[in-house]
Amino acid sequence: MSNTPKTSPRVGLFATCLMNLFRPNIGFAAAKLLEDAGCIVSVPQSQTCCGQPGYNSGDNDSARALAKQVISTFEDYDYVVGPSGSCMATIRHDYPVLFAADRDWRDRAEAVAAKSRELTSFLVDVLGITRVHAGFDGIATYHDSCSGLRGLGIKGQPRQLLAGVEGLTLREMNDSEVCCGFGGTFCVGYPEISVKIVDDKIRNILATGADTLIGGDLGCLMNIAGRLSRIGSPMRVYHVAEVLAGTADGPGIGDGRGHE
Repeated sequence: MSNTPKTSPRVGLFATCLMNLFRPNIGFAAAKLLEDAGCIVSVPQSQTCCGQPGYNSGDNDSARALAKQVISTFEDYDYVVGPSGSCMATIRHDYPVLFAADRDWRDRAEAVAAKSRELTSFLVDVLGITRVHAGFDGIATYHDSCSGLRGLGIKGQPRQLLAGVEGLTLREMNDSEVCCGFGGTFCVGYPEISVKIVDDKIRNILATGADTLIGGDLGCLMNIAGRLSRIGSPMRVYHVAEVLAGTADGPGIGDGRGHE
């Protein structure tokens, strides 16, 4: 059930760098979910990185150059939707700040920011989707990414949709809202701290008895999946879009074989 607008919204799908390079299946899943919800979906070929790595590292000039490309590419769509709280938080919150001193680009940045949404938030909060038609045989636990949770308020939306997936049992872990240790460039600059944080996260994951980890940000999932692999855990890892779209039927994230 949904309150999808009578006129099909034109949605530009933001294909994140990690998704494009490491897990295209997430993009296909996101497109399927949006089309099933009645949207007209396009994936602009001219899109680039959102600029978050440069922005977080203090390279605002590079971040602005990438942001201008994203804004120019997506400003004619009704909505910009991405399967990542991290990237979409950058577009929604950081773009207007980047162009605070440039009135023309600030106005354009604010207009794009206002219509940019993370995937599950768009489905639930904008389109009013309450249930998807998908099945998944397993017991899963859900990791809340920092950017999605704290930057965009993404918590109940993915859980609401997952509750309707046939065959899926969801068990909450302790400290699901605590960082996994990825943090973008943080894990590169502070690897020892990052490993300690992800090990703490994995202890909570395994304590649930779940056989599958689900999340909404590929960076977090790759980080956790990599550590799970190193300790020899057989746990499967999938992006929430893959489970909701019914395409989580192949190798999981980080299992060494990839999935396209």
